[in-house]
Amino acid sequence: MQHRTLGRTGISVSPLCLGAMMFGNWGNPDHDDSVAIIHAALDAGINFVDTADVYSRGESEEIVGKALAGRRDEVVLATKVHGSMGRDPNQRGNSRRWIVRACEDSLRRLGTDWIDLYQIHRPDPSCDIDETLGALTDLVRQGKVRAIGSSTFPPSEIVEAQWVAERRGRERFVCEQPPYSVFARGIEAEVLPTCQRYGMGVIPWSPLNGGWLAGKYRKGTEIDMSSGRAARIPARFDPDRPENQRKLDLVEELVALADEAGLPLIHLALAFVLEHPAVTAAIIGPRTMEQLVDQLPAGDVRLDAEVLDRIDELVPPGTNVNPADAGWTAPAVADAPARRRPR
Repeated sequence: MQHRTLGRTGISVSPLCLGAMMFGNWGNPDHDDSVAIIHAALDAGINFVDTADVYSRGESEEIVGKALAGRRDEVVLATKVHGSMGRDPNQRGNSRRWIVRACEDSLRRLGTDWIDLYQIHRPDPSCDIDETLGALTDLVRQGKVRAIGSSTFPPSEIVEAQWVAERRGRERFVCEQPPYSVFARGIEAEVLPTCQRYGMGVIPWSPLNGGWLAGKYRKGTEIDMSSGRAARIPARFDPDRPENQRKLDLVEELVALADEAGLPLIHLALAFVLEHPAVTAAIIGPRTMEQLVDQLPAGDVRLDAEVLDRIDELVPPGTNVNPADAGWTAPAVADAPARRRPR
């Protein structure tokens, strides 16, 4: 795989990043099998691994730590903080109190002395961004973290974080991790141009849109809403919703387009994400060895202009087929009291 530079960090990473969300009880509970998948990815040329403390409540980080024993120096290791890790209301969010403790916990689970890329998993409206950047800056200066990033931040908060870092002398976010796929193109309007303006790397999650673009959900097949991601995030998968009915129609058209291009649908979908000039690496999240093997060749696929134009006709640039795929909704929109005057 031909490596790319992560923003302006000088760090070289593979165009496919191995996402570890499916390692542990959220996906593959077999630690030995998960370690074997990670080793196969590294042997195939992937040098970028991304996880998060919240994935299977730390189990994913523990599995990654086992897999990287003896191979840590050859891997760019990323993890994230923000999600709830316990009943205590202070075991979550973006406060200094939590970030410092969460980082120590992640280092222990990962079995490493440093994290190459430590990311804030979601915005936290209850916390001043300067508090967050201040804590992250201290971790960088202590040598526990090499670089910092954000995930699923709206463009206004990406800009605010850059300004605060400059004006307060903080470390700045060097990359953003947003949702991006053929079906979720909303970030093309502002997030990706903003990242380009600030020289930030971009490592999109869910380039296969939760399995939709892997051909997992097709017309005439039943979608199991009782388990997995469909049970956790029903709005993204419920076939009774018009936007998901639209996805079923689009999958059939994309399968036909991929066939014309001589590609599997998976390769078409991953290559589409990698074609955007702002994107550094696409995060793949295999649960099985077979899924990894199916996705690996996509790192070397290029799509011609005609294929990209056809995709634009099916899903207009800058739009999401299903708004639920945006990954995060601002409280000002999600919470009714925020939109109404007190009585």
